[in-house]
Amino acid sequence: MADFWFVSAPLPGHLDWGGLLRTAQALRARGHRVSWLSGPQVERALTRAGLDFIPLKETGWLWPPPPLPDVSQLPPQEAVMLRYRRALDTWLSVDQVGAAAEELIERGRNGDAPDMIVADPFLSAAALAAEALDLPLVVGGWPAQAELDEERLLAVQKTLGADSRARLQQLLERFALQGLNFSRGPTPSVLSPLLHLCFFTEDWYAEERGSLLPQNAYVGGAPATPEEDPPHWLTAIPADAPLALITLGTTFTGDLGFFSWAAQAAARLNLVPIVVIGWHPLPPERKAELIEALPARARLLNWVDFHHVLPRARLAIHHGGMGTTHAVLVHGVPQLVVPHAADQRAQARRVSQAKVGLNLTAHDVRNGALFTGARALLNDTQVQQRARDLATEMAGGGGPQRASGLLLDALARSQAS
Repeated sequence: MADFWFVSAPLPGHLDWGGLLRTAQALRARGHRVSWLSGPQVERALTRAGLDFIPLKETGWLWPPPPLPDVSQLPPQEAVMLRYRRALDTWLSVDQVGAAAEELIERGRNGDAPDMIVADPFLSAAALAAEALDLPLVVGGWPAQAELDEERLLAVQKTLGADSRARLQQLLERFALQGLNFSRGPTPSVLSPLLHLCFFTEDWYAEERGSLLPQNAYVGGAPATPEEDPPHWLTAIPADAPLALITLGTTFTGDLGFFSWAAQAAARLNLVPIVVIGWHPLPPERKAELIEALPARARLLNWVDFHHVLPRARLAIHHGGMGTTHAVLVHGVPQLVVPHAADQRAQARRVSQAKVGLNLTAHDVRNGALFTGARALLNDTQVQQRARDLATEMAGGGGPQRASGLLLDALARSQAS
């Protein structure tokens, strides 16, 4: 029996990445010991999934980030720099990452060390702890890529790259490490020399094909069978009524205009809008405004099981989070993606390049493109067929079950070397 630590930021989206949580469950079903280490915010989700949960005082992930100041009066380059630096502060704050790494290292040295650490792609502390404890590291949900060419970087990327290298160097010196689990290019990132699990097909990353490294494994995925019966609100909707899933995931839930515009567009096309706004508290007056702006047929919810809703959906309108994009893909549903930040822009581009949906900007949304885009997708039989074909390709990758086997193979290789 092998012992695995899965380590993630304390956000629901960081449990997923297209199949990371289900991979942990698959390992457990094979008889291995699996512990998930994160902040207490995700304890309920993990214990509900049947995994052993170990709470961390610090994960190294800064959340929530400081409020974004008004950037409307800043020169564009300064505004971009501010956004990039906030992103860097989120995953590579020297103090927080150092404290988290120290906690993980201490736990491992006190006799509780696993055989392998599987990390969220942005958990720098896990990468440091794996090296300090001389344990193999696997990155879940993000492909390993070759180093960027510094000459092709924008000025802001060069500046932030230098800052991130300096921060990483401070952490390496603090723990007397070489940085074996980080890329060494101009913009450092967590990089496993052993294995990166990618819950998509290799073709999904066609834009980056030339930079993909050989330790990537592309396992795709398939719809999960829900463990519980469908909720009453869903069974109350007539079975022949097509649905539209509308969500911004768990982080960017304050964009209430998006929810109302998307729901109105879906309703005009005779779809029942399923509007999912997450658990972030809304002031009563703002929630009342949103309810007033939604069409009568809409359902407003904090959370849904995608695997209950998506089999009945004809369209998804969302932000491009990796877990949401993956769930929509494996169900073969066309999608409209309005990215809000970070990797969502790349997911939106891939949706468009794969011809399974549309990539819209905030400007497009303000100019009515949610309705015209949704109508186009509902009338385009080629997009609908391509979405179904891609779902079949994704299922052929083996998903979390294959991923769990690859982890065991990687562990065997590391122990033999």
